[in-house]
Amino acid sequence: MALMLDSITLPTDLIWIDEYAYSPVKQSINTAVNGGLIIEAAAALAGRPITLQGGDDYAWASKATLELLRLKQATPGLVMSLGLLGVTYSVIFAQPGITAKQVIDYSNPASEDWYAVTLKFIEL
Repeated sequence: MALMLDSITLPTDLIWIDEYAYSPVKQSINTAVNGGLIIEAAAALAGRPITLQGGDDYAWASKATLELLRLKQATPGLVMSLGLLGVTYSVIFAQPGITAKQVIDYSNPASEDWYAVTLKFIEL
């Protein structure tokens, strides 16, 4: 199953590392003057983080792909379509949205050289 950000194909074996580290319920807990507990809870309307991570030996992206992603990241507030695990999400980049490390260090990497990447998004 292809992993896509708009028309950019992403490495299919990126791992969604914070899929279960988010709760759609937001909660505020305070203590009243008399010592009573005040708990307020509501459903979050947006803001789920989606962090996709590769590693040193999997989910590599080419420098050419990173350059396409960097162009999108440079547009403030750009809403994108992320196709992930058969579901499409409307997302923006969290900042910094892209981190990458060369798999093999070159002083002047070519567009086909590989990088281990982490991509950070916020679902709208």
